[in-house]
Amino acid sequence: MSYVAVSALSHPGLLRERNEDSLVVGPWTLCATVTEIPQTLVFPLGTPLVVAVADGLGGHPGGDVASALAAHRIASIGPTLSSEDAVRDALNACNRALYQAAGGTGRELATMGTTVAGVVVQPGSLLTFNVGDSRVFAVSRAGLRQVSVDDSPPLEPGQRTTSLVTQCLGGTPSYRPISPHVTAASLSPGDRYLICTDGLTDPVTPDEIDAVTREHDDGRAAFELWKAAIAAGGPDNITLAVVRIGDE
Repeated sequence: MSYVAVSALSHPGLLRERNEDSLVVGPWTLCATVTEIPQTLVFPLGTPLVVAVADGLGGHPGGDVASALAAHRIASIGPTLSSEDAVRDALNACNRALYQAAGGTGRELATMGTTVAGVVVQPGSLLTFNVGDSRVFAVSRAGLRQVSVDDSPPLEPGQRTTSLVTQCLGGTPSYRPISPHVTAASLSPGDRYLICTDGLTDPVTPDEIDAVTREHDDGRAAFELWKAAIAAGGPDNITLAVVRIGDE
């Protein structure tokens, strides 16, 4: 019987006062929490299973509110996300819901916003999605391969990362539509994926992430990735999930 093993954690890092990230694993969500020990959940491969991260925009009020809203909404409709169009519709609905929620708070949270990135796992296929700069990687013996698309401006020479995003859910005083990135790929036992916020990918290089995921699986991989981000200064919230397809 095929199954999906998901090992995940969410941590504020060393420099942020609070965690504005949220995490979705099937019906389970973690929002604005602190975990140092990865939680591992195992699901039968069947009904669409969504695994996603949402990173509330830094510098905007209500980042934690925005990421939690997106996480709860995605978790609630995850089993219905069986096609690329369904995922796009869900992300557009999240965007509208976030603007509606922001409008109901007066001016206080008018520009709250969040990135989102994740996968939907189902028998034989995997859907990858993102809006913003949170990332999804395919992990294999051939190396780490980014399968999400960064919504970021071009980097300057010598610049490896940027905190700027060109689109996200919410984030502006008035409604702005989004163009979600959604792709489909085949899925087989042994496939592995990493979903993470930029609290991992900004301080930790792709080569370092590749080395950890080559050496470790599941919870140990998630823990070692978190340790690497902390060792690099932990400048931002760190949220990640390692997804593995198994076959008993």
